[in-house]
Amino acid sequence: MGFAAAATDSTTSPPRPGTDTETETDTVVQLPGIEVPSRPAHLSPSGASLYQQCPRRWKHRYVDRLPDPPGVAALAGTFAHRVLELLLQEPDQRRTVERAKELARVAWPEIATDDDFVALGLDETELREFRWRGWLAVEGLWAIEDPCTVSVDATEHDVQVLVGDVPFRGVVDRIDLTDDGRVITDYKSGRAPAERFAAGRLTQVMLYAAAVAATTGERPIRARLLYLGQKIVEIDVTDENLESAVGELEATWSSLTADCDRGVFEATTGPLCGWCPYVDRCPEGRAEVNERVDSGRLRLDAPAIELIARSA
Repeated sequence: MGFAAAATDSTTSPPRPGTDTETETDTVVQLPGIEVPSRPAHLSPSGASLYQQCPRRWKHRYVDRLPDPPGVAALAGTFAHRVLELLLQEPDQRRTVERAKELARVAWPEIATDDDFVALGLDETELREFRWRGWLAVEGLWAIEDPCTVSVDATEHDVQVLVGDVPFRGVVDRIDLTDDGRVITDYKSGRAPAERFAAGRLTQVMLYAAAVAATTGERPIRARLLYLGQKIVEIDVTDENLESAVGELEATWSSLTADCDRGVFEATTGPLCGWCPYVDRCPEGRAEVNERVDSGRLRLDAPAIELIARSA
């Protein structure tokens, strides 16, 4: 989620807010009668997740470079991430709520002048709600941990390394040090999952753990998701679950590069089509949304409904 390189990790600058670490496919290979995208330079957890959700959507985002601007929730989370990044660079005893408020004022101009934020066109009431939403996420850290007790190794750590046989890139929110080893920590400002879905949300931090292990030669001991103001979802990192996460990444990479080689990206339809920003370009997605609307199986505030109506 980076804004700028952290003081504890200044070798590489993460991207500005609202951007992805992907620089997926920069060129397109021309073949007779078809344009075939080149293979990606690397794959991030977010890129892998999007491809698993729908290869067609991945293609529109990373090959066609079509816009997919973050909304209010994502940008409020970005603001919270930036404040917490600055806070955890402070000496232990200065990581207080009062200091976080000061840092929020420092960080605010960065988000307020970001193109994606400006494009939201928030009025005064919406602006106040946005700032309050971001602050509640920041303040939520103290509901789940005392930041004064955390020993920080790095914040917003940009890692590029071969994970298995996959060229990997990602930005780790926080790497903590304990007596037993490193802990990978990732902030989440959205709603925490129900218990039965919690394990499935840990794939991203497990991949970060694999990347850190590949760069340091030491396996982190734990991977954590901090759902701000709610709870911590965590898992001990073992050889077995690390191998499983890497194997899933390798399978995604194999499928993705095969699609690039043949220039075909199938659509995976389902309820998420109602929130796809490219549904107006996807016949299968458009049909899925229309069928769900007709059968009453899609919320009427799903953005794809208006997108299809505008493109009709």
